[in-house]
Amino acid sequence: MRILVATDAWRPQINGVVRTLEALARSVSSFGSTIEFLTPAGFRSLPLPTYPGLRCALPRPVEVTARIAAIAPDAIHIATEGPIGFMVRRYCLANGLPFTTSFTTRFPEYIAARVPFPVALGYAALRSFHKAATLTMVSTASLMSELSGRGFVRLKLWSRGVDTHLFRPQRAIELGFARPIFISVGRIAPEKNLEAFLSLALPGTKVVIGHGPLEADLRIRFPEAKFLGSLDGEALAAHVAAADVFVFPSRTDTFGIVQLEALASGVPVAAYPVTGPKDVLSGAPVGALCDDLELACLSALKLSREACRRHALQFSWERSALQFLNHLSSAAIDARHSRVARKGGAARLIEQLKSVSGPA
Repeated sequence: MRILVATDAWRPQINGVVRTLEALARSVSSFGSTIEFLTPAGFRSLPLPTYPGLRCALPRPVEVTARIAAIAPDAIHIATEGPIGFMVRRYCLANGLPFTTSFTTRFPEYIAARVPFPVALGYAALRSFHKAATLTMVSTASLMSELSGRGFVRLKLWSRGVDTHLFRPQRAIELGFARPIFISVGRIAPEKNLEAFLSLALPGTKVVIGHGPLEADLRIRFPEAKFLGSLDGEALAAHVAAADVFVFPSRTDTFGIVQLEALASGVPVAAYPVTGPKDVLSGAPVGALCDDLELACLSALKLSREACRRHALQFSWERSALQFLNHLSSAAIDARHSRVARKGGAARLIEQLKSVSGPA
């Protein structure tokens, strides 16, 4: 099955959406499917307001149509609600094609953190966007419940995974910082609430990995913290495994793959008791959730690193890919009079899934 995934988030960005999609593309091949991405590459773009390091693609309809025609997909999935996502959505509706979507980012809260824009209006716009999809995939049960309460319909769970070979305790290096080491990884932007972490009166050393628009200001305000810039691959894994506690101060993330990466590295998590951390930790003794983030950090120091690793091993990208493919199959069956079903994409995928054992 050839799947087109439309996304406004792509390299050189390093974030949870990009890393999820890259892992998904690798994993679906195990089930005989392939993913082709429609990304901002090659489109005219402009820097995002308040975030000049990120650029927003401005595709023309004819360009999007040409790319979709070249890929000739059996199924279409829209991963983001940006200009590319809107253009692909428009194409599908104009041509009577079914498509699925995923809700990955709390854009209403992100926008409200920068400009005075009502969160309710933001969710109304997103609700309208996703309502046209055959189904919308969300990463956690608590997020599904929340979105359902906001009027979103046809929601399905699509969890995430972690590369447990890349992220493992044995990769730890000596950082040369005073212990305990409290580390946070992610975009240094208002929605990540990094100031809540850096303001804590913790022993040892606070380490921040990532770049973003607030970086210069936070470096000045918190000179005792270690800002290491963006890291990826083995370098990132080595630094995460070297920490004593992984601090996740965001209150708006829909999942937070970095938490799984920390757990796979044998590092307990400290976070607020909100969507994302609650679902990733699932009540296991591998993290501390508290509205007092300082207390959560100190409590996490006492947790078993071995238990963290065992918990992370439950999350595989193969299982995540199988969930994704099952949802595409369901969507294709529901739209069996569409072009996707006529080409036999759904039938082929069903046969592939029948040969796969284990829960979806």
